[in-house]
Amino acid sequence: MSDIIEITDFSAPELDIYARLTENQLLNRHEPEKGIFIAESPKVIERALDAGCRPISFLAERREAEGAGKELIRRCQDIPVYTAELDVLTKLTGFQLTRGMLCAMYRPPLPSVEEVCAGARRIAVLENVVNPTNVGAIFRSAAALNIDAVLLTPACSNPLYRRAIRVSMGNVFLVPWTFIGGVKPAEDAWPGEGMKKLRQLGFQTAAMALSDRSIPIDDPRLKTADRLAIILGTEGDGLAAKTLADCDYVVKIPMSHGVDSLNVAAASAVAFWEIGKM
Repeated sequence: MSDIIEITDFSAPELDIYARLTENQLLNRHEPEKGIFIAESPKVIERALDAGCRPISFLAERREAEGAGKELIRRCQDIPVYTAELDVLTKLTGFQLTRGMLCAMYRPPLPSVEEVCAGARRIAVLENVVNPTNVGAIFRSAAALNIDAVLLTPACSNPLYRRAIRVSMGNVFLVPWTFIGGVKPAEDAWPGEGMKKLRQLGFQTAAMALSDRSIPIDDPRLKTADRLAIILGTEGDGLAAKTLADCDYVVKIPMSHGVDSLNVAAASAVAFWEIGKM
């Protein structure tokens, strides 16, 4: 039976993990096996548990612990459950967005690129996408639009940052993902070694960018690819020149009214819709 612990003071040390540790402290780059993430809302927590993530503790508004979150708490025997009145919990930044419940969990070990791509036909590769909102939105689209896996270059925002998890609606736990080139930037890790890895796994590569050699996203040549990786670039600068040079195709989304580009999350949804049909 879980231990229900009432919190009356926002400065209580039990709240540190939820209220005072930064994302980098939770990530714990020096000891990744001890890394932690925070899942927000009963639905997202349920998806994380279904994916095999191990809980550390819950923080819930009292009525949530006795209501919609009750089954989740029952599912996690012997895990402490911290409860408080709403006036205490609203001091946590963004608590109103959590639907009354948070759960601290251990970060699972990262799988290899080979494991993530096993059996995948259509994958997304994110190059240096640093905004966690965009990362979360891309994962939500990937889950909805038949993308089998997501790979991220080392400089990308981590998909288990709180905002990314929240924006994805927990879909970061449904779509297999890992970093390509490791979790730390290294010379020639991407695109050099990373692009070689994709080719070894049988993927053709399609870079989303405007260039003289861009083809439309619905070009029939893309449909012949048995395995295809769509590569999306960072906000603002887009994809690196070397990435564009190394890709098999450069792909664009035809647009009107003189608009030359879309936000990377919006572009991903359009691209996923099209290649997910192939």
